[in-house]
Amino acid sequence: MNKAILIGNLTKDPDSGQTANGISYCRFTVAADRNYTSNDGTKATDFLPVVTWRGLAENCGKYLKKGSKVGVCGSIQTRSYDKDGETRYVTEIVADEVQFLSTKGDSSDSDFGNEDLPDLPEVANKKPQFGNVILDGKVPF
Repeated sequence: MNKAILIGNLTKDPDSGQTANGISYCRFTVAADRNYTSNDGTKATDFLPVVTWRGLAENCGKYLKKGSKVGVCGSIQTRSYDKDGETRYVTEIVADEVQFLSTKGDSSDSDFGNEDLPDLPEVANKKPQFGNVILDGKVPF
């Protein structure tokens, strides 16, 4: 079984284009925090390269940007290529699914984009009103 699932933020704008055969691709890197902090209190973060293909690639290239929060599901793939007589190895996540978790109002400077939310009424100290409740030990439905 080869399955990778991660949630994180794009480290920079995605790189999209087409292969020589006209197949759309989109590459981006996701910064995903690990579940623990180091001894000095900092969170460890992994920077994971992701590639998408065809229609999914077109949507990613169109709607994602630096700082976008995404959920990615796919498989881990390794490949190699020669550059200047030297063999280079690449490990990346080939995404089958990408969920766009940021909303349109979110900015890369804000985790939640709450600056545009209306003021909400104070409800912390209010008790719910249920009317007359008969406590006879029977379930009311």
